[in-house]
Amino acid sequence: MDAPLRYHVATMSTSPETVIEITDEAMEQILALRDQEAIPGLALGIRISGVGSQGFIYETSFLRPEDVNADDHIEEHSSMPVAIPQDSVERLQGAVLDLTPDSGGLVLRNPNPATPSLGDPNEEIELVGSVDERIRTLLEKRINPAIASHGGIATLVRVEEPIAYLELGGGCQGCGLAALTLRQGIETTIKDQIPEIDEVVDVTNHELGENPFYA
Repeated sequence: MDAPLRYHVATMSTSPETVIEITDEAMEQILALRDQEAIPGLALGIRISGVGSQGFIYETSFLRPEDVNADDHIEEHSSMPVAIPQDSVERLQGAVLDLTPDSGGLVLRNPNPATPSLGDPNEEIELVGSVDERIRTLLEKRINPAIASHGGIATLVRVEEPIAYLELGGGCQGCGLAALTLRQGIETTIKDQIPEIDEVVDVTNHELGENPFYA
């Protein structure tokens, strides 16, 4: 795996500027997740995909070399490239990727205040009907367009209030960081917009993912 990774770093022109900090504990977990993947030379992608009631919504995934955009900011952490889109660089400056002390899950601590949605701040989505119908509308109008830009899609499987069960596909299926994307992005958005829901559960069988990375 070392040779493909060196090639990956070289072709992406790593920047000397550091935008985020990754603690040793968090990096250890990320590297362990990456080592479980079949594709060598993966980078860690981090971007801001929106704004929820608790602040920025983050999207994280492992990226193949061809999935990294030419203008992405690239920095190296423990021989792992980290790719950040240019429109997220300023808002992530000084952020720290760490582990939560209670559950040991990954968490991004960002000192920057959340700004209006990265989409059209004047766009309003009309959510009417049952809880199922409102979640499906939210997925169609806001969540899936955001994660579709990186090959992902989220589908509502069922609702057992106050829990919504989702299935992740495309770029999210099979990705070791899908749980982080669900918790910090999709779950935050649904809970913010649908008051009847206070938990979102991922029921995807990630071991069966045929396309676990961005198409």
